[in-house]
Amino acid sequence: MIQELDQDNLQNIISENDTVIVQYSATWCGNCRIMKPKFKKLSTENEGATFVIADAEKFPESRKLATVDNLPTFATFKNGEFKGQVQTNKFDVLKELVEEAI
Repeated sequence: MIQELDQDNLQNIISENDTVIVQYSATWCGNCRIMKPKFKKLSTENEGATFVIADAEKFPESRKLATVDNLPTFATFKNGEFKGQVQTNKFDVLKELVEEAI
């Protein structure tokens, strides 16, 4: 399952779920648009985690939970703690991050 944030509440989602994987993106980001369907595909293949898409520009508090200085950034959280991230437009790198998180 995948959630797209409609408010700046990523911290709540992280607190309520064991494993959370986040795509930080922006509407103007071409690589973000390319990676979004791939991220959604991974969410259907990995039911052990909650997948979230967060607009890094609209939701600054959510952005602060990871070091987001390039887009797209993918971050993992486990038991409420930040675990790691990658800034990539390569599916293999994203898939490896997801596999390590789950």
